[in-house]
Amino acid sequence: MIKKTPRSEIRAKKHRRMRARMNGTAECPRLAVFRSNKHMYAQIVDDIAGKTLVSASTLQADVKEGLQYTDNVEAAAKVGKVIGERALQAGIKNVVFDRGGFIYHGKIRALADAAREAGLEF
Repeated sequence: MIKKTPRSEIRAKKHRRMRARMNGTAECPRLAVFRSNKHMYAQIVDDIAGKTLVSASTLQADVKEGLQYTDNVEAAAKVGKVIGERALQAGIKNVVFDRGGFIYHGKIRALADAAREAGLEF
């Protein structure tokens, strides 16, 4: 009998492999993305200092404002726009994109494109 590996385990394994090669510094922090079934989360992290520099998610009132749903491509694009604007205000322009093991498609791509349009470079 063939046993199928759950999608969540595949994603976690991909993320571990990516994180082994990827590291955010003060000069070029890491833009980490996570999506659940209901929300999108993005944070810019300095891995050397172990600190989150900027964050945005659909749980925050200013991001959620004007959105009908918090789990679609439109919501992901808004999170990307907000994280890009907040990063520029904090003086961060270059980042390393950590897609969290998710496929670069749909919501993840919308978030990345919106962050690039807001001024982030990666």
